[in-house]
Amino acid sequence: MHTLLLVVLLVSALIMVILVMMQRSRGDGLSEAITGGAEQLFSKQKSRGIEAGLNRLTIFFAIVFFVSAFLLGYYFK
Repeated sequence: MHTLLLVVLLVSALIMVILVMMQRSRGDGLSEAITGGAEQLFSKQKSRGIEAGLNRLTIFFAIVFFVSAFLLGYYFK
């Protein structure tokens, strides 16, 4: 069980790093926030295509990572 959780933790961490590196940046930092980046934050438009898929996969693997890290810490002190 310990080995399985450790493998799941390592694989999910590696996949999460790859997914984050594949995503586009959301803006140009502070200049984007000052010049109207808030309009995009509160707009009703949903991202489509590959960006939405990458975002969902990143969230899924982040949940898998944190659950496996919690279980490893809780059961195998």
